[in-house]
Amino acid sequence: MEKEIKDILNENRILKKENQMLKNEIAKLKQEASHSQSGIESKSEGFYNTYEVQENSKNQNIIVDDNFTSKVNKYSTPGEKVKLYSSLFKGRTDVYAEKFIHTKTGKVGYAPKKRPYWERTDDRPYEPYTLDTIQDHLRGKIVTGIFPLKNEDNCFFLAIDLDGREWRKDTSAIREVCNEFGLPVYVERSQSGNGAHCWFFFETEVKASLARKMGTELINQTMMKRHELDFASYDRMFPNQDTVPKGGLGNLIALPLQKQARKTGNSLFIDENFTPYEDQWEYLAAISKITADQLFKTIERLTENDSSLNLGKKGYMNSLNKSDFPKCVHLTLNSMVSIQKKGISSRALSYLKWTAAFYNPEFYQLQAMRRSTYRVQRVITCHEESQTHIMLPRGLYEKITNMLSDLNIEIKVIDERSKGNKLDVSFTGNLRKDQTEAVERMLKHNTGVLCGTTAFGKTVAALNIIAEKKVNTLILVNKVSLANQWRKRIAQFLKNEESDEESISTGQLGGGKKNLTNKLDVALLQSLYRNKEVHDCVSKYGMIIVDECHHISAFSFEKVLKNANAKFVYGLTATPKRKDGHHPIIHMQCGDIRYQNDARKVAEERPFAHVLIPRFTPFDPYIDLNSDLQTIYSRLVTNDQRNRMVVEDCVSNVKEGRNGLILTERIEHLDIIKEMLKKEISNVYILSGSQGKKKNDAVMQELETLKEDDPFVIISTGKYIGEGFDDSRLDTLLIAMPFSYKGRLQQYAGRLHRLREGKTEVRIYDYVDIHVPLLERMYRKRLRGYGGMGYEVAENTLSNHRQLIYSGDNYYKPLVKDMINSSDEVIISSPILSEKQVTNIKEDIGNIHSKVSLVTNTSNLTTKEEQRMSDTIIGTLLQKGIKIIESETVSQCFIVIDQSIIWYGSIELFGKQYKNRSFMRIESTILANEVLKIVGRVNRG
Repeated sequence: MEKEIKDILNENRILKKENQMLKNEIAKLKQEASHSQSGIESKSEGFYNTYEVQENSKNQNIIVDDNFTSKVNKYSTPGEKVKLYSSLFKGRTDVYAEKFIHTKTGKVGYAPKKRPYWERTDDRPYEPYTLDTIQDHLRGKIVTGIFPLKNEDNCFFLAIDLDGREWRKDTSAIREVCNEFGLPVYVERSQSGNGAHCWFFFETEVKASLARKMGTELINQTMMKRHELDFASYDRMFPNQDTVPKGGLGNLIALPLQKQARKTGNSLFIDENFTPYEDQWEYLAAISKITADQLFKTIERLTENDSSLNLGKKGYMNSLNKSDFPKCVHLTLNSMVSIQKKGISSRALSYLKWTAAFYNPEFYQLQAMRRSTYRVQRVITCHEESQTHIMLPRGLYEKITNMLSDLNIEIKVIDERSKGNKLDVSFTGNLRKDQTEAVERMLKHNTGVLCGTTAFGKTVAALNIIAEKKVNTLILVNKVSLANQWRKRIAQFLKNEESDEESISTGQLGGGKKNLTNKLDVALLQSLYRNKEVHDCVSKYGMIIVDECHHISAFSFEKVLKNANAKFVYGLTATPKRKDGHHPIIHMQCGDIRYQNDARKVAEERPFAHVLIPRFTPFDPYIDLNSDLQTIYSRLVTNDQRNRMVVEDCVSNVKEGRNGLILTERIEHLDIIKEMLKKEISNVYILSGSQGKKKNDAVMQELETLKEDDPFVIISTGKYIGEGFDDSRLDTLLIAMPFSYKGRLQQYAGRLHRLREGKTEVRIYDYVDIHVPLLERMYRKRLRGYGGMGYEVAENTLSNHRQLIYSGDNYYKPLVKDMINSSDEVIISSPILSEKQVTNIKEDIGNIHSKVSLVTNTSNLTTKEEQRMSDTIIGTLLQKGIKIIESETVSQCFIVIDQSIIWYGSIELFGKQYKNRSFMRIESTILANEVLKIVGRVNRG
């Protein structure tokens, strides 16, 4: 009986299939009959005639690649047209986007089409992209967008979006380059009619990174022929990033041939004269797809072509030649360097623009983390342009004139910069030798950056420059505290030459003051840019000095300098590199670094020791590894055991008569630590922007009244006190909240580096949250910063045993000595393995007579080749008698020897070697046990 039922069901499925085939055949015959009766159809009817939706299952209706190659034209059946369309415009099949108009704003947008709520599941929330979707799009029922980037980071096409008033010229230039390189391009007028999409189709799906590489090089080549092509073109590629963002879909592009747009002559493919092809379907059927081999060869040819000259890369200007310029180039100097374009080749103008541009690190960081790059510029540019001139930032003047001089090009310069008014001042202080050298280098140039470590005396050096130049000067700062410091230093080191008794009258704008003198003034940058307008005072000075000039990359601050036409512009900073990578803007506005001292050498010359005391915390060893940073910070702030470690270290230092600074980033944390400290010691103060200027001023006044032998503790945020705070009594820093950026570390450590009689040692307590991988990686980055500042590691402040932090080029011999001298066990954590490094050190490892265990991470092996290499390396180590512990979670780099000596940092003993990475050596059984808890978790897991 059961067999009979199966036979009946099977026969029923066969009949249904035959029935569907008959229906399809009838539909096709009806369509052919319709063609024969109506004759040649009109253009509007030729896109989509009556089409019966086939009663297929949903799986059958999803588009698949069937390599459709039949000849199709406007007389073909709707089914054939849809099949052709689906073979070209392929992307994700599990989702598509639909155009909508916002009911309140009237703005047009696209959003993924969701399934009805009763059909949604976690893994199928969206409507799939199907033949029915294409049908509805072509018939004008919906306006559809496709997501080109597939889950495997592959794509079937690349499109470049061109818009703006000059889109036709841009399109023609791209066509020209494509023709030159034999690259098939298909141009569609956009739905708005005010732009174009340049389509490139691939025979098989290819890596999006390769497709975008081709697009990038194509844009580079096009810029050689047409410098007007906007830098935004790099951001208008589809797909717009190499990888699918986590939890996202990537960008989308509107599909062509949409019915409503076709009625106005848009969303159609056009020829070189921007005329739509008469038979769109015949044109699409003749499309030539790019093979994988052609893609590789095209990228190679585009990259190697001499005319490209590696746009945006170091040294690319060296490839320009005399024929790119007229006999004489005319420059005008004002707030920018204005270059007359007449006679300069398009290629050279592109290069000039690239001098004021740089690749945006934020874009690549987001992409590497598989996060969305939506609205993040790939290239940041700081040039401006008119019909006749290209305007570049003032800091590029020397680079441009040097390049022209090397080519023997005559240069005519009109100087419209403000030379200012005479300022009769003299300098009353004495400069150190290094300060004198810095000033002399700065005075040789009209622009430049003085980069000196905290406590170098950059303010005093700048006052000497003011006295030497003797022109009215505007000093730009970003904090009221800095403005107050400048006014004090001016009163201390400058005097009016016309009168020995009369002090310099210094004006100020911002911080509640508005009394500019137009002689020697201090202004807050925030007060100079209000309501999108720059204060007109910036054009009245002959010299501008930007304190903490690394902040000038902020848009509003940059705007201020773009409107300043002073002849002399100088910047001062201790951290010339920014975490966001926007530091090129500093040099574009203030000039190149003219002087920079060496932090380690300066530390050696200071009359006190620099000591790092790491504290390995037991904080949250089982915290969710997927928790975001802010969630981790929230738990860290309220962790009593960790806070107790900070408080105990602080109290012990106060009892030694030391003055401490505790830094965090959470206001809540300030109060928690203060309440804990008040139970143990007196003279505990909070400085924070949240408690207001009046309260902070009162705290500062009370600090000044303390006796010399009264130790104190300040608890503050890095944002408030990291810059502009100056109290030479501070000698102990406790970093209560982790961070990664080396520049911040330099700023914070600088609070301790002010010289003071009797100061013999400065200490930094750093709390290493070794059990939280994200925080542990932050410490590794800070560790490199400590090494660069000349700090030594101390296992115990009462012990004379100290070690320098080792770097990648000097750690190996002392580490091997420690391991060979071990008597019990050596445990090595090296998450990533390198065959070359294992080969280099296997003999030394073989000389270790103790037990050796290796903890390594195998979760990041994605290819068979990587797995094979890992197996080979592990096999080699096993032959040496090393115990292998494979883990999918360990990320820390350390060696524990005899449960008492720790080598800890960012160097992987069995991994690839980097000179700029660091190791610190500590002798401590307590810390060793804390580190070994990681190995214990691995063994349990």
